[in-house]
Amino acid sequence: MECAVLFADVAGSTALYELLGDQPAFALVEACLATMSACTEEFHGRVVKTIGDAVMAVFDRADDAAAAAAEMQVRVAGLGEPRGIRLSLRIGFHFGPVVPREDDVFGDSVNLASRLCDLASKGQIITDAGTAQRLSAVHASGLRTLFPIEVKGKADEVELVEILWQAASQEMTAIVAAPAPAGAAGWARLQLDFDGQRLLMGPERRKATFGRDHEADFTVRSPTVSRAHAMIERRRDRFVLVDHSLNGSFVTFEGRPEMKLRHEELTLVGHGWIAFGQPRADAQQVAEFHCLEPADGSAHGPTGGPATSEADAAPAARPAGCRPAWRPGRPHPGPVHRPLPTGRPHRRGSARARSPPRIRAPASACRRSRRARRACRCRTGSR
Repeated sequence: MECAVLFADVAGSTALYELLGDQPAFALVEACLATMSACTEEFHGRVVKTIGDAVMAVFDRADDAAAAAAEMQVRVAGLGEPRGIRLSLRIGFHFGPVVPREDDVFGDSVNLASRLCDLASKGQIITDAGTAQRLSAVHASGLRTLFPIEVKGKADEVELVEILWQAASQEMTAIVAAPAPAGAAGWARLQLDFDGQRLLMGPERRKATFGRDHEADFTVRSPTVSRAHAMIERRRDRFVLVDHSLNGSFVTFEGRPEMKLRHEELTLVGHGWIAFGQPRADAQQVAEFHCLEPADGSAHGPTGGPATSEADAAPAARPAGCRPAWRPGRPHPGPVHRPLPTGRPHRRGSARARSPPRIRAPASACRRSRRARRACRCRTGSR
């Protein structure tokens, strides 16, 4: 069975509760959900379920999903106007095979549609290139190609396409993409050295994990390190450190002071070191990274253009290989403050948010009440 799976989420619903109060905000979110459900039925779709402030729906045709998504955005925006609030949705949908079970659907198409919804910004409708090709000429003029992303479980990148549902205005940002030269794919490579091991990341190896767990790519033996502490993943021509830990990760770029990340992301550039759970000066195991030049040694940047100056062209004058470009003396952009989605509701088919480890009581601790311990004279806390 093939169908279009759509996820629509009310953007900024948490701020509504702070702005309006619990009861008015709850009523407004309920009105948004009712509006999204009505739009789904009008365009021959079916609401599978609602998850918090989000709706999951299925359609037989991609055109119906696109039309319903645009109508949802228009009507929800009108709900906020009487209150002076700008309401909008984040919508993502994908057409592909699904596995029906009773009133629900499962499969890779559900996972991808949920991922597209997460990637959409406020007021955006996002789909993929394969689904966009199924749309009729009515929607063809309102398509805008964005950029490819890597999706877990897929060998090839997924090209994102935005469906423009409103008239062009000055609020929209034009996307200017330089043409990629032949052979530019896989330009960025990262060399990791950790505890006598060396790993080269690139098109063939896109992810490396760190943690106390023995299943991690690099096992860090320290009580301050979480089991799944952090990972480095390749995103197009960049390598991004993502921290999942309780105690954080400490990153030092050559010639720059040490910085701490906790539930944040940071693009790695040049040459530097990563310590896990404690500062580099106190750590017994430290990862060292180098961003490498292309194999042919050409002095081209990530987009394939020639270097703009002698300082950029000389490999020794700047740490090479990863965007954004950076040289000693130039301020580093710093970590991206993007908390992990630990508090967001779980959608079926999407990756579960990582939960913090449980703190268990010692085996000798007595679980009886204070009155019961006094009665049994259990002074040591044992059973």
